[in-house]
Amino acid sequence: MNSSGAEKIWLSVGEVASRSGVTVSALHFYEQKGLIQSVRNHGNQRRYARDVLRRVAIIKVAQRTGISLEQIKQAFDVLPKGEPPLQRHWQQMSEVWHQDLTTRIEQLTQMRDQLSLCIGCGCLSLAHCPLRNPADQLATQGPGAHFVPADDKV
Repeated sequence: MNSSGAEKIWLSVGEVASRSGVTVSALHFYEQKGLIQSVRNHGNQRRYARDVLRRVAIIKVAQRTGISLEQIKQAFDVLPKGEPPLQRHWQQMSEVWHQDLTTRIEQLTQMRDQLSLCIGCGCLSLAHCPLRNPADQLATQGPGAHFVPADDKV
């Protein structure tokens, strides 16, 4: 029984895969990475609490937006153990990821806008390249391109 007094519903790995739309191997991988947990029944088969479906849904949505599995794990690590993630938990996770996504969008937009400047270069090995050597900041460190994100200081 769980904290509400209701009996916990357990699902096989195949049931979780079918209901979540991910492969069995993906579930095993998520478990290996500490994102989800299972228990073993008397026949040594994996069984997942039904709330794992919500965690898998969060994983898939987060991955689709480019959030790394490590970032997802960090967010899951602060959730209450043995309870399904609630709307307020998703809100907390999305607030943490919002700034990272905003930063990445800004960087991608900048790269998109500067991409046409590289067409003439071809090899990206010139001393001045707005994508690999913005503002020619690293020309003194030798020939060839050096990557410096636009917001980094040299």
